[in-house]
Amino acid sequence: MFITFEGMDGSGKTTQARLTVEFLKSCGYDVLYTREPGGTAIGDQVRTILLDNMENTEMHARTELLLFCASRAQLVAEVITPHLENGGVVVCDRYIDSTFAYQGYGHGLNLTALKSVIQFATGGLLPDVTVFLNIDPEAALNRRAAGTLFGEAWNRLDDMEIDFHKRVYKGYRELILASPARFQEVDAIGTADQVQQRIKGILAEWLEIPKGGVA
Repeated sequence: MFITFEGMDGSGKTTQARLTVEFLKSCGYDVLYTREPGGTAIGDQVRTILLDNMENTEMHARTELLLFCASRAQLVAEVITPHLENGGVVVCDRYIDSTFAYQGYGHGLNLTALKSVIQFATGGLLPDVTVFLNIDPEAALNRRAAGTLFGEAWNRLDDMEIDFHKRVYKGYRELILASPARFQEVDAIGTADQVQQRIKGILAEWLEIPKGGVA
């Protein structure tokens, strides 16, 4: 099974993706955790370029799109597909929906063109289930800003104006409406444990695990 986590930066998706990996491993699944952009030696180099808010502020939206998809192509070929083919579970922090939300709705790139590029980069690989951590974009940015006090990096996309982040959030809402069977929406407000319990309840319907966790 291929599980992806999506949401605004500050939604807690990285924390929840990692907690979900720990939970699934405790249930006996062979789980691989990865992230976008990055997840491979090549992808991590691309990640550095994409998120640098000092040197690459002039990056064009089409350049950004192609770099994200270049990193993704390597990740799918080198990491995700082999693990799935061996019968494992993959949990990925961001995937194709981030591209539609950020580069498509956020930057305003043509969605049809995006779909073609993404299809080429992934070979058509779609998640089985996508967990969307729902939080208001302004609240998410406030979380991100607070996180920097504890050493979290503030990246180039965080620096975008609030209207950009509102467009991204609206884009996610459109994506959820278009693929309701794949998306599972989770309230991101609450403690990490409270949110994780909500996610466990959802995944229990997809995987052979008890809703409350391990018996």
